[in-house]
Parts: sequence; structure tokens; C-alpha cells
Amino acid sequence: MTKLSVNINKFATLRNARGGNMPDILKVAQDCERFGADGITVHPRPDERHIRYQDVRDLKPLVTTEFNIEGYPSRDFMDLVLDVKPHQCTLVPDPPDAITSNTGWDTIKNQSFLKEVISTLKAAGIRVSIFLNAEVNKVEGAKTAGADRIELYTGPYAEEYAKARTQLQNLALFNNYKNTAEAATAIGLDLNAGHDLNLENLRFFKLAIPQLKEVSIGHALVCDAIYLGLENTIQLYKRELVH
Repeated sequence: MTKLSVNINKFATLRNARGGNMPDILKVAQDCERFGADGITVHPRPDERHIRYQDVRDLKPLVTTEFNIEGYPSRDFMDLVLDVKPHQCTLVPDPPDAITSNTGWDTIKNQSFLKEVISTLKAAGIRVSIFLNAEVNKVEGAKTAGADRIELYTGPYAEEYAKARTQLQNLALFNNYKNTAEAATAIGLDLNAGHDLNLENLRFFKLAIPQLKEVSIGHALVCDAIYLGLENTIQLYKRELVH
């Protein structure tokens, strides 16, 4: 079964908007696990506008499922990850001022940089996934750089799904996702996915790409939880992945 990792950044955004410790990020993570999440994802940014570096350190001894830290591998980020030693580190090519992740790595242009970063992380026993667009020609570069997994950037898929829905299987865009997934698994890379996946588009993606090991979902899941409750929402997302 494809695992569901819950990105808890948005809970931290809510906390930071008011100050204090409501909601309690540590309790949120533990409750997500208790409600069925298979992992916890955090994405600390340099301005700490949502998850703070100290949150990451505080979460480490509490997370009993898979702990995934994602972000751009700056010096501070790398120091944090090497200190915390999560199960997985997902590298994204975000500039410091990015609102959210919006593209994957160019594994050809950034090959030497990625190779150095990934080597450092793997020497510390950390599994490495890199954020990738649905571009077959970038897959080999991920393998050569030493990655264990790729995480498909699903923003464009989600946008097209909202427009085309059941016609998606005929679109060149979605064929790019399937072809990229097949190319990755053919050379021994495992497959994650994330960005704008939700209760409407998740099942189609999972059925079309059965190799999927893990999805990381935050914003949509938190929005759904406002109406449906957190426990119920996590179970609904997991149900979409059981096929």
C-alpha cells in the first residue's frame, strides 16, 4: 500500500499567526500518527514562517512512523538534517523566498551539487529523495547523483485534473508522469509524489501509477480537516490509496 505522509507545515502557519503554542505542533504530529498517518513531513524554510528549526529537533524523538524533512540544501538546512537524522530527506530546489515548491531539480545542470549533497546525507544513513518534474530525461541524473527515490512534482497534474478529470489518461502531460515513473523504477529508483494532491485527484494518480511508495500531502489535507475533522480526513486519504 502507498504510504501517506502528512505535511504539518500548515498547522505551524496557524500557530505562528497568533503566537503562543496553539495548535501544539508536537501533539499534532502525534495525533496524525494515532489517526493513521504513515509518516510526518516538515519543510523548514529559512524565514521559519511555518515549521521552525527547533520544531524539527523537538519532533525527532516523538515521531514513531517515518520522519521526512524536505527543503533546499543550504548550509543551515544540511546542518539541521545531519543533526536530526530523519528517515528520509527530500531535496527541493526552492529559492529562500518561494511561497511553495513549484518545480523539480534539473539533475543534469545540478549534477555535481546534488551528488555532493546526497553523498553527505547517505553517509549519515539518511534515505534521499529528490523533487523531480515529470521529465524522463532527468531521471537518469537522479540515479547518477545517488538518490534513492524521486518525488514527482504533481502540481501540473493537479491543475490539469481539475480541468480535464477523466480525460487525463489521453493527455500528453499525464503520459509524462507515467513514463517518468516507469523510467525511475526501471533503474531502481523508488517513487514518491507530492504537491496539490487531494481527495479528488489522488485515486486516479495512484491507479495510473501503482509503483507509488509514498505521497506527502499537507495543504489540501488540512483544508479538508477544517470541515471533516483531522482523524476522519486522514482515514479518507488513506482509503484513496488502497487499490
